[in-house]
Amino acid sequence: MTGRIYKSTGSWYTVKTQLGQTYECRIKGKFRLKDIKSTNPIAVGDFVDFELDTKSDEETGVINTIHDRDNYIVRKSVNLSKQTHIIASNIDLVFLLITIDNPPTFTSFIDRFLVTAEAYHIKAVLLFNKIDTYNQDTLDEVSYLAHVYREIGYECINISAKTGENLDKVKSLMTGKVSMFTGHSGVGKSTLVNTIEPSLDLKTKAISSQHMQGQHTTTFAEMFDLSFDAKIIDTPGIKGFGVVDIENEEVSDYFPEFFKLKQDCKFNNCLHIEEPKCAVKQALEKDEIAASRYRSYVKIIEGEIEHYRTDIWEKE
Repeated sequence: MTGRIYKSTGSWYTVKTQLGQTYECRIKGKFRLKDIKSTNPIAVGDFVDFELDTKSDEETGVINTIHDRDNYIVRKSVNLSKQTHIIASNIDLVFLLITIDNPPTFTSFIDRFLVTAEAYHIKAVLLFNKIDTYNQDTLDEVSYLAHVYREIGYECINISAKTGENLDKVKSLMTGKVSMFTGHSGVGKSTLVNTIEPSLDLKTKAISSQHMQGQHTTTFAEMFDLSFDAKIIDTPGIKGFGVVDIENEEVSDYFPEFFKLKQDCKFNNCLHIEEPKCAVKQALEKDEIAASRYRSYVKIIEGEIEHYRTDIWEKE
């Protein structure tokens, strides 16, 4: 039988078939995934083959095959820094929820997430949530950030999960697709999903006033079928987002505005850090690319490079 993973609790997986039947399944033996050092061999969104467990009194199954993934979103494992955790797979669209100060979402977090989405070929949309709670200064900050990311090519939508502002636009984008909602804890993911589909009644928690950080409400990623021909994957809140499995030479390829300028750099292996006649740095000086984006890029690069060498530039 073939089905799709709708929920994972680490040891058991809820699998749903095309006919709508659901089975609780476990893994047969150990799976080895090519080129992926992951703490979880199977993720929500995966298509799998399974067989019913005839030895069990209950109607459970055993997963024996994972189908190839179209894409997936990963983050660094919390406990094992050299390994990754696959958040979800086979995603059509990912919505990153952003709040300015309740809790704060920093541009470095946004940019790291967008790099990952670009690297794994997943369309990303930025949702600026809690727009109904902002004063004029905060609204100006939202406008500036939205301008920065729209200039790059990302769709940005101001929303309010509580009042429903612009949720019709979000639902229109979701129709016919598998969407994932993610962001820091407390940005309003569960409230948003509940507003879009009240019957789901996902758990929500208030912001911790002591640290202005969201409290985790979602423990495991889970997929839901919605009433308007859409599927969503609800994910645990993410405190940090590390870029993984991307070589330094490739990072600028996932900053679209950097990629456009790459061919104009003097050196074909330019990392846009210390090299002379760098088109990206020239654009930065002219305010043609956002300083915050460049800072995020440098942070990603410096996370991998301990000593920057200037004797390895290749001539064109």
